[in-house]
Amino acid sequence: MATVWLALWTLSALSGCATNPYTQRWQFLILSQSYEQELGAQAYQQVLQDPKIQISRDAHEIEPVQRVANRIIAAAKQSRYADIARQFHWEISVIKDDKTMNAFALPGGKIAVYTGIFPVAKNEAGLTAILGHEVTHALARHGAERMSQGLIAQLLLIGADVALAGGGAGAGTRQAVMQALGLGAQVGVLLPFSREHESEADYIGLLLAAQAGYDPREAVHVWERMEQTGGAQPPEFLSTHPSHGTRIANLQSWMHEALELYAKATPAPASPELPRRAP
Repeated sequence: MATVWLALWTLSALSGCATNPYTQRWQFLILSQSYEQELGAQAYQQVLQDPKIQISRDAHEIEPVQRVANRIIAAAKQSRYADIARQFHWEISVIKDDKTMNAFALPGGKIAVYTGIFPVAKNEAGLTAILGHEVTHALARHGAERMSQGLIAQLLLIGADVALAGGGAGAGTRQAVMQALGLGAQVGVLLPFSREHESEADYIGLLLAAQAGYDPREAVHVWERMEQTGGAQPPEFLSTHPSHGTRIANLQSWMHEALELYAKATPAPASPELPRRAP
């Protein structure tokens, strides 16, 4: 048990702490920014080199994504994350996959958009809401934070198992206790942190979209369309993401702040509809 506590103390001593510049939330981070960005670049290349992935060469798909991404990147470089945004080596790819409603931004500024998200985004303002959210995950270092939390949780569970063994608990008892502790860590600690990351990305992403010159009100319509796509959601306390209704209510509560930024921003070009899925 002493070894586990020594490992925890060492990690705490070596780790960095940060405060989110928008929400003032304290963050516990073990990974360095350079290592995190290296992992992001590796993951990005793995995705793009997957033989099942088809990179779009269609200008009708590429141009709106690049236009939106470039305005989000420019906004990020003028945001409270300006330092880290200027360090990123930004790359943008469009993946031709009409069945996948997804987009992501990895540490280091590696962005990918699947064409399957176009019907939900509907137009460039909607796509800006989505990319603002994803880019915020990378800027706020949510991935590194989740990895740090997971490592600490694992070390604590190992420590509990060692303590039970030292106290003479049988294998069956230890297994039952460890399963209960593992579930408690997942539901009581890790999932709420994940939902907090999602809400934080919704909030900051909304502000970035407004700073990029796109109407932030379109973010509400994106989540309304997402809700209409169907598919049952698990109870919110068992989910890594807030419910659609919670997200919409939160976005509406932040809208006044976003609209103030939108009023000061250089307006984006007219927001035409994105290419529709082939029939």
